[in-house]
Order: sequence, then structure tokens, then C-alpha cells
Amino acid sequence: MFSGKSLSKSLALATGAAALAMAGAAQAGVVVKSSGPSAAKYPRGKKLADSGTVTLERGDTLTILANGGTRTISGPGTHRVAARGTSRRSAYAALTRQRSTARVTTGALRTGAGGAGGGSVSPKLWDVDVTKSGAVCVPSLSAIQLYRPGGDQAATYMIASSTSTEHLHVAFEKDQWLADWDAGRMELAEDTNYVITGPSGDARTVTFKVIAEPAQLPEAMAEQLIANGCDAQLDLLADKMV
Repeated sequence: MFSGKSLSKSLALATGAAALAMAGAAQAGVVVKSSGPSAAKYPRGKKLADSGTVTLERGDTLTILANGGTRTISGPGTHRVAARGTSRRSAYAALTRQRSTARVTTGALRTGAGGAGGGSVSPKLWDVDVTKSGAVCVPSLSAIQLYRPGGDQAATYMIASSTSTEHLHVAFEKDQWLADWDAGRMELAEDTNYVITGPSGDARTVTFKVIAEPAQLPEAMAEQLIANGCDAQLDLLADKMV
């Protein structure tokens, strides 16, 4: 039989081994963009060991999420996948944090509300950018928020669903860049086309994909976005993790 001390030591060793295994599994970068002659060799979504290298040709450009940050590699030669630098984990936490719908409803989130100097707020990963088309990944359909860049003028956007004759009008006041999607007036569903038409008549079509368990690491999140075709959010993730 094991003594209490021996059993505790064995459990500690097992826990440590499991943690090391998980850490090792997490040390893999992922390609988010590639162009040039080697694009087929390094397609978007390809996993690369953080400790590994890539060999590029003239005209190649490769953007990789690795070691918690974004790295863009260009030009011929052999390059390391990951580079030492400041951790971007806190930036990832801020990007994926869901906003309080109460603040949006009361109109508290306006230009300049974030602090001195004004300017519009940066979009969160889960915000629906009304200027972009394509699939939009969200943790839930219960609290969707619309984001519009700029916001120096009041504007109203109309939303139409492919499964309903009803229309939803979303009004942004001057200097307001966030608004709630009123699910009580227009129900949300996955894989349904929603056409968002702006004041100039430009229309964008979006569909929703639910990620019930969002990844805790940016590299794994990139894989989830790629798997669901959420290209605009993948671009945003890569840009914010530089």
C-alpha cells in the first residue's frame, strides 16, 4: 500500500506530467496568411512547430500566429517560426472579452468614452462589423452587438433575413459605434443569411457560426476561425496580436 506522502508525491508527478504534455501540445504555430510561390506549401491553417523553421522563396510572404503573437516573414531563406518577444496574451484576453450589453444599450460607449484623445473604439473579436461580409463567429447568439467604424455622423442600418419578410432598423447616433441586435424583433439562427444595408445603399451579407467553447490561446482560436470560414475575424486577430 502507498503511504499518504508517497501517494501525494505520485499525484503531483502525474499532474506535472500532464501539464507538460498540454504545454507541449500548445507549442504549435498556425499559418493565417500566405502568398507567393510557396503558398501551396504553407496553406492557411497549416500547423508549424514553434521551434521549427520555414523555407521561403523570393516573392513569398507568410503570416504566422506562434508563441502568442503574429509574425510576418518575407523573402528567400530559412526562417524560424517563432521569435522571442513580448507576450501578447493580455491583448488576446482583451480582444476576446465580451462587452457588457447594458453599456451599449444606454449609449455609454461612444467616441471618446474610452479616455482622453477621442477616436473610435477598436472592435472586439465578437463584434459584427457592418462594413464586412462573410461568416461571423460568435460564442452565443443571445447577445450580438453591431460595430461600425468611424461614427462621426448619425446613421441607420437596415437588416433583412433570408428566412423572414421582417426588417430590423438599427440606429447609430453621432459618435456612437456600437449597438445591440434586437433578437426580440429579428430572431438569430446559424447558417442564415442576413443582409445589412447602410445609409449609402451598400449591402453586406453575414452568416453566424457559433463557437460554444472559444479557444483560450490565439493559435487555437485561429484554427477555430479558419474552420468556420470567419475570415474577417481571422484578419482582426492577426492584426491585434502583432
